Amino acid sequence: MNKIRIWAILGLCVVALAAQAQGQSRKPGLWEVTSSMSMSGMPQMPQMGSHTTQVCVTQAMIDKYGGPTSNPGRGNCQMTNVQLTATGMTANMSCSGQMNMTGTVQTTFVDANTTKTTVTMAMTTGNGQTMNMTTQATATYKGSDCGSVQPMAMPSGK
Repeated sequence: MNKIRIWAILGLCVVALAAQAQGQSRKPGLWEVTSSMSMSGMPQMPQMGSHTTQVCVTQAMIDKYGGPTSNPGRGNCQMTNVQLTATGMTANMSCSGQMNMTGTVQTTFVDANTTKTTVTMAMTTGNGQTMNMTTQATATYKGSDCGSVQPMAMPSGK
């Protein structure tokens, strides 16, 4: 399993979930998400540093999920048990496709412009090996104009 594919799949999940809680502030627009990930269960993987990306949050994302959420291009993800409160959000997420993943997300609303999220995922690779990943992410509101950043496709929800 290569490093780029893991970052692409998990990164999109993390970006989406880290920013999902932004719905409490009801601010559609551009958010910047910085995340770092640790893994166990796959010793040949090098330690991965932090990753920063920008996410465009639409009103539709706020209305349906309380904020942005994505469906990674190589996986069919579904969010369940989404619980939004005044101080944060929790949810379960499962993805199928090239890799099967299940996990939880817990987001704290730091203030109207900042969220902090922890995502814990268990992933089974094609050869049956299980990897556990924990990702920490901080999302910061940058403004109402997304510029050239396009919104991501949303997963189905229950």
